[in-house]
Amino acid sequence: MAHHFARSLLVFAAFGLSGCAAFSPDGGMNAVSELTSQTINKDVAFVRTAEGAGAADDRVRNLLSRTLSLDAAVQIALLNNRGLQAAYNELALAETDLVEQSLPPNPVFSVSRISGNGASEIERQVVGDILALATLPFRSEIARDRFRQAQLRAALATLRLAADVRRAYVRVVAANEMVALLTDAKSTAESTAQLAVKLGETGSINKLDQAREQMFYAETTADLATARQSATSAREKLARLMGLWDDGLDFRLPSVLPSLPRRPQALPSIEADAVAHRIDLQIARLELTALAKSLNLTEATRFVTLLDLAGISRRTKDPEGAPFRERGFDVQFQIPIFDGGEVRVRQAGETYNLAFNRLTERAVNVRSEARDAYRTYRSTYDIASHYQREILPLRKIITEEMQLRFSSMQVDIFALLTEARQRLASLRGAIDAKQNFFLAQSDLQTAVNGGGTPATGGDNSTTIAAAAPADGGH
Repeated sequence: MAHHFARSLLVFAAFGLSGCAAFSPDGGMNAVSELTSQTINKDVAFVRTAEGAGAADDRVRNLLSRTLSLDAAVQIALLNNRGLQAAYNELALAETDLVEQSLPPNPVFSVSRISGNGASEIERQVVGDILALATLPFRSEIARDRFRQAQLRAALATLRLAADVRRAYVRVVAANEMVALLTDAKSTAESTAQLAVKLGETGSINKLDQAREQMFYAETTADLATARQSATSAREKLARLMGLWDDGLDFRLPSVLPSLPRRPQALPSIEADAVAHRIDLQIARLELTALAKSLNLTEATRFVTLLDLAGISRRTKDPEGAPFRERGFDVQFQIPIFDGGEVRVRQAGETYNLAFNRLTERAVNVRSEARDAYRTYRSTYDIASHYQREILPLRKIITEEMQLRFSSMQVDIFALLTEARQRLASLRGAIDAKQNFFLAQSDLQTAVNGGGTPATGGDNSTTIAAAAPADGGH
């Protein structure tokens, strides 16, 4: 009978193997590439071999050989950021969990021999976990949902890195533009302050006007030092995100931000788009689906959490009699006297409700984030456009008219210097406005597709201890 049981167990196990998952050649990266290419249209690569690392390094060096555009900076980060590669390692580990959960439990074979006074007994057993084998299809299906979640998390990490690079790039270029502006302003202020000192020595200006020019020079010097520090820190952050060090730190950036688009985007269905495309919401939906399946499995196995069946074959040899064989089987299962499974079922149910409420909260927040991001995008576009279309052209006219009047001696040098300070304030405001617009543009893309900083209760996976029967694994 033991042989029949062992044969039946092997047949049952072979049937279970027919539905087993196998390791994919790409480690699940095809899905990540498809998800991210729809948003950022960049190549992603999971570097696992020396050849792959060499190809990625060659491409990074090629991109660094010329002035970096925003797209080039994002591409370098996707190829070279080790934190992102670690996220892809987590995806590969999730695939190992998928394969493990789809395998039937290994049967246990044991042999024992007892002898004494010329008598001996040999016993052989084949033990199989019937409950784990019976629930294998359900556990395998749950594992597939978990793996899909891992793919979405890897895609989300990719989008977050791209969004961080976009923001860092905008900030460092704007900071460099501000440094260039303040450097020129400092040079002018220094010349003006020296002129004021000389005029003060001749008595042409009073101490008040002289102090004002000295103050403007001092303030401009302090502003320039602050701007230089901000530019240095912003550049370092961009270098970190791109994974650069040593020789790679000499990358070149444009001196000014790109021009504003001719017109802003019109997104009348931005809330629906965000709810449909946000990857963090997709992760939460899959989590809820997996928990629902886990809850059903927990309820189905609440009374029986251990069911082992053993086939036994025993051969006994006695010196006073002929050898004889015994065959039989042994069944082990838990008796639900003290724990009838209510605790596991309650845990599974409350975990599901928690995930449902988190998903609902996230969906509400996503709609609000999308509305707010679009309003900010439109507002910053209008402000930056107002600087470009109205303030700066008017300021240029005023400066030119003041210079003409100064040439014809209709105004003095101090009126011209006052105008120079006002023009500097307008130029600084225009740089800040343009920076705010491009940051808002990046935030808008993040609000629709995901990639921002995870909010509390967002896409963090909620696990359930009772997803599979106790002692039902391998």
